[in-house]
Amino acid sequence: MINTRFSCVGCGKCCNDHYVPLTLEESRQWAADGGTLIVLVEAFLENGHGVAAEQFEHARRRSIRVSSGTTRAWLAITFAAYNNGPCRNLNADNRCGIYERRPLVCRIYPAEINPHIPLRADRKDCPPESWEQGPALIVGGQLVDRELAGLIERSRQADREDIEAKAAICARLGISTTALKGNGFATYLPDMHRFMASIAEVREGRAARSAEQPWAFQLADEDSAQALLAHGAAVTQTGAGHYRFIPLRSSD
Repeated sequence: MINTRFSCVGCGKCCNDHYVPLTLEESRQWAADGGTLIVLVEAFLENGHGVAAEQFEHARRRSIRVSSGTTRAWLAITFAAYNNGPCRNLNADNRCGIYERRPLVCRIYPAEINPHIPLRADRKDCPPESWEQGPALIVGGQLVDRELAGLIERSRQADREDIEAKAAICARLGISTTALKGNGFATYLPDMHRFMASIAEVREGRAARSAEQPWAFQLADEDSAQALLAHGAAVTQTGAGHYRFIPLRSSD
């Protein structure tokens, strides 16, 4: 979008049926408040297989290098609020019950955190009137809201700072299956008591923060599986615990 205006009209649509990415501290607070989280895992090979060349650096900076078979991969882990229906903090009048301490991603919406994803109104939940009023958001293809730009950078920085601890938490939870970036998502619904205990152990230094464990890929199609095997990566058909693989490509 070359020029974009935006103003929230309070419809509440963005607060329904969404996984909301959280920082590590936001994840701890969300769990402490009684919320449920989902863990989403994706990776690409160290040599760049699985990610577009122009996106490599951004993807690498928010990932941790891990082993898979006889090769290495860059692993990204997202802890997200699991909202099956309305967000647990959405009031009957569509107002946020934790507005003053709402997550960074909620503050940033509808802007994109990934610099390689353009903002498109047709891919957002906001009604047309949201884009017909309010202050300028994007002018000439450039984000002009400086406060918003600062929040986006904070979110990107948190991704970089949290990834090692997230990997250690996954190790404590027995999570070791990943999807290939762009091919699918490996998703886990952890037991929240174990999740909270794992966060505490990592934060207090009672568990290795740079947990080095082997990872295996689950793929959406046989061609992708064979390609990774040719690179020396480990491939699997399952994951531990309450696990689901969400393919992004057809298997035929």
